[in-house]
Amino acid sequence: MEEFLRSNYTILSLSIEGLAAVIALFCFKKYRYTTAKFFLFFLIYVFICELLSRYTYQIFEGPLYFLEDTVFEKNSWWSTLYWNIGSVLFFSFFYHSLVEKDKFKKLIRWMCIGFLVLAAFIISTNFKRYFHTMFPSLLITGGLVVLTCVCLYFYELLQSDKILNFYKSIYFYISTTIFVWWLITTPLIFYNVYFTTADWNFIILKWQIFLFANMFMYLTFSFALLWCKPETH
Repeated sequence: MEEFLRSNYTILSLSIEGLAAVIALFCFKKYRYTTAKFFLFFLIYVFICELLSRYTYQIFEGPLYFLEDTVFEKNSWWSTLYWNIGSVLFFSFFYHSLVEKDKFKKLIRWMCIGFLVLAAFIISTNFKRYFHTMFPSLLITGGLVVLTCVCLYFYELLQSDKILNFYKSIYFYISTTIFVWWLITTPLIFYNVYFTTADWNFIILKWQIFLFANMFMYLTFSFALLWCKPETH
């Protein structure tokens, strides 16, 4: 199992992300007049960014050999930019478009602005680390912003007649899946110090958790896109 993950982790991850992106393209016409269309763009965006993040495999004895021993040798900076910051901004925008109460929209706006200010401060004061490692404080704060947005959506759902048909809503599946995924993966941030080749047991465990969490997330997204009907929201 360990050897299988070492050899195939990347292709497994990209395969399930690619599947979700293809289904998003397939379902675009279905959701093009709803808020869900932004989520389809997001799935495609994540897949493209994941493909680009694999450039590090081309550095050693590959076409990007000239990046060896530079700040771009690792892809931490790219992952921080497109996922740790980009995904939080997207979900802030997505739920700002989704919720209806003005006070919730205002709260999401302020959380998004606060997160951007924090991200700019952390990166600017630790610019050298930006190219070599992730920032746990940024990951945790971003996770809290997304989870708060999801909770605001759930609160509105519980207060409306939409709760009667929640199982038919694409937004319910997106929100539930994101909520569970962030709850599963966020605790791993506290153990990143062990993510080195000196401790392959932890590396394999982390890969397993992320792989199964990603499979759950992207397969649920794929199912929901195909099964749910467009909503007027």
